[in-house]
Amino acid sequence: MPETTFSREEIQSFAQLSPFELKDKFIQLATAAQADKPGQKDTTARAMLNAGRGNPNWIATGPREAFYALGYFALDESRRVWTADNLGGMPEKKGIGGRFESWARRHPDLPGVEMLSACVQYALTRWPFDKDAFVHELTDSITGDNYPVPDRMLTHAEHVVRGYVADEMFDKRPPEGNNLSLFATEGGTAAMCYIFDSLMKNGVLKKGDKIALMTPVFTPYIEIPELDTFEFEVVNVSASLFAETGVRQWRYPEEEVAKLADPSVKLVCLVNPSNPPSLALSDRVANQIKDIVATTNPNLLIVTDDVYGTFVPGFRSIAADLPRNTLLVYSYSKHYGCTGWRLGVIGLHDDNVIDEMIAAFPQDQKDRLAKRYGTLSLEPEKIRFIDRLVADSRSVALNHTAGLSLPQQVMMSLFSLFDMLGEGQAYKERIRQIVHRRLDLLLEGAQMKISEDDKRAGYYIELDLLAEAERVHGKDFADFLEKNYEPVDPLFRLAEQTSVVLLNGGGFDGPQWSVRVSLANLDDLDYLKIGHHLREIFNDYASEWQRARANG
Repeated sequence: MPETTFSREEIQSFAQLSPFELKDKFIQLATAAQADKPGQKDTTARAMLNAGRGNPNWIATGPREAFYALGYFALDESRRVWTADNLGGMPEKKGIGGRFESWARRHPDLPGVEMLSACVQYALTRWPFDKDAFVHELTDSITGDNYPVPDRMLTHAEHVVRGYVADEMFDKRPPEGNNLSLFATEGGTAAMCYIFDSLMKNGVLKKGDKIALMTPVFTPYIEIPELDTFEFEVVNVSASLFAETGVRQWRYPEEEVAKLADPSVKLVCLVNPSNPPSLALSDRVANQIKDIVATTNPNLLIVTDDVYGTFVPGFRSIAADLPRNTLLVYSYSKHYGCTGWRLGVIGLHDDNVIDEMIAAFPQDQKDRLAKRYGTLSLEPEKIRFIDRLVADSRSVALNHTAGLSLPQQVMMSLFSLFDMLGEGQAYKERIRQIVHRRLDLLLEGAQMKISEDDKRAGYYIELDLLAEAERVHGKDFADFLEKNYEPVDPLFRLAEQTSVVLLNGGGFDGPQWSVRVSLANLDDLDYLKIGHHLREIFNDYASEWQRARANG
């Protein structure tokens, strides 16, 4: 294959972009490469294979059917209260639990009724809910006829999602008491923005403070601290261990984690399982962080983004072991194939160091915060940080209209309850098998080796092409690549020559010559094709190196 049509200088300029913006350039190239060339037949046009984004190509159908069935019940309840042309009333609470059971018996053939009934019954068995109150919350909320009350999260929905987090993020071993307060947000992305904003607004973090990132990491965690609003001093805790020559382990050396022992490091952000390496935090590293918090840096704040946790058997978030220090971010998007629903939560234990820090502020800072939140309470100093997040999400003044839309909270509740049923656990095993099968096919095509790891989520894979070069042909070949090409050159070649779109791992603060492949969004055999194309590009570089050696 020929080299890319771009000059090295042009590639250097494009490499400054965020990987998600650079991806758009690759898509343009891949799309252009799909067009027939003069004399070609239509059958020779290539399909673009975009493994750059993490949006899965599966969805959970059962809980969605339950959601739609609930909508029909809610409309019946509305018409029961007030019937006119296209006009109904607000569902009535009294007796609604019994009416739901009767309605479900009368509509056994309606898709989703059986799943909806199972979800409702499970919730009433697991929690001491009043039946009318719970069914009314679901029914009234799916109609979207009210503002969220409480604004942080609906009462029953919070219980249900807390149970889901305990089961799936805490391996059914939540911290004692499981006193986790939740804020339902517009996906994990909104959660990230709200956390950074509120920590600054409350003076917990200040402009220029030192924070740590456990890298490689999801790009926004790299880019947000660089904004002029924050300008944080960033310390990278790098996953730089190798399993063997040319095979990255994507694990953190003890000396890297030890950087968190510095009390001037105010906060550490991690994605767990990681993005892109897709590995859950090892017990060794989790224990080292626990020791650091117990000794040298007791006020270290931890933001853990655990969106891929369900893909690792026995996953346990660091929020379970360090509940006082940790803000938990979770999104339903990847597990349930619902990125468009925008379903996320922030979790913070009721006993936490953030509230302690705010309570210990000097009087002038307390006065400033009392003025900021004074319209919300006669005792603004008693407002918890989790509730300050809610107020700050609507610039305080619009706190009375804050909160995630109620139909979204219903969908979140049904996804959570579905997971607690046998059908939900079977679904979880199925999607785990999907990503691992695709990983195997990718590696078969690419002929590349990765480390064995029982904490591998497999939602993404990060492949270090420079390390692979050294593994296959030795250090001379790796040095040749570094000297003669830009690290993103392989991605330009893939897009132009094969219509394959991947992301550059360097954009995630990973090794510059690494690439990220999403294993979630294409058909299984597409990953075998991507692997073959990756190997072809790799072999082209090897041929160029051998020609250069032959020519002296």
